Amino acid sequence: MAQMIRKQIYIRRRQQLVLRRFAKARGLSEAEIIRQAIDDKLGGGFPPVPEDPASLDAIVRSALARRKHGRTAEPYRWDREELYPER
Repeated sequence: MAQMIRKQIYIRRRQQLVLRRFAKARGLSEAEIIRQAIDDKLGGGFPPVPEDPASLDAIVRSALARRKHGRTAEPYRWDREELYPER
């Protein structure tokens, strides 16, 4: 685990209520929610781990399955029109 540095901050009562509910709903500590928010806002380097561990497992399984097939002959080429069919 990375070295932790203790910080003491003041937040509004409304922020505390939201933080507490958010952390409880995700099964994370309030401190971890604050660390993730700092990383998201300030670009802390690593993307946050998916909140649902099953999601991470699905991503890993998908990546491993794709790796078995090796590289395809030609990478997929897309154009902007494909992204916006209604225009």
